[in-house]
Amino acid sequence: MRWSNHLAQLCVFASVLLVPFVAQAASEDDPWESINRPIYTFNDVVDTYALKPLAQGYQFVTPQFLEDGIHNMFRNVGDVTNLANNILQAKPAAAGVDTARLIFNTTFGLLGFIDVGTKMGLQRSDEDFGQTLGYWGVGSGPYVMLPLLGPSTLRDAPSKYVDGYTGPYPYIHDVPVRNSIFGLNIVDTRASLLSAEKLISGDKYTFIRNAYLQNREFKVKDGQIEDDF
Repeated sequence: MRWSNHLAQLCVFASVLLVPFVAQAASEDDPWESINRPIYTFNDVVDTYALKPLAQGYQFVTPQFLEDGIHNMFRNVGDVTNLANNILQAKPAAAGVDTARLIFNTTFGLLGFIDVGTKMGLQRSDEDFGQTLGYWGVGSGPYVMLPLLGPSTLRDAPSKYVDGYTGPYPYIHDVPVRNSIFGLNIVDTRASLLSAEKLISGDKYTFIRNAYLQNREFKVKDGQIEDDF
């Protein structure tokens, strides 16, 4: 479940590359940088020598249609988390879209292998419990780099535990099956981020920190970020 939440954060990092932000220092949000940087270095080593090679091999041997379908299936499962948090944020319209996506993708989309919902104009949400807390006014707190789990904040880190119960892993009691699905999810998500790496510039730690913090602010406020100029 912990690795699953790390994947969710990696997906957030990928999506932030589509959000304009100023790559400025954020030291005031990172008072624990002296601890966070060594943890980031450890995570980067694990990724460089384990996750990334696995993802590259998976992408090399897997036909594109199959890779897309597997990715869609995991996103379909993730719509349960989106639905739960849209309900908690009192967003009935978004929750209705999430419900419709789950129904159409699970049935007509062959358990989500085909993203029928998006083709029908039902746009996917991207919500989690950290955003829910932020929506109701809970501050993010300091930036935190978690071992193996990646970038987070004092608010978002414990929220991962709550989101874990909206995923499938706590309810799969067959350990080999659970671990197989779990591992495939990790590799598939890492593979989906390979093309985004070339957009990283400058100090990687600072880039990822700023990207994460800016993206979380953007998502908590549903894109309604005030212009400082």
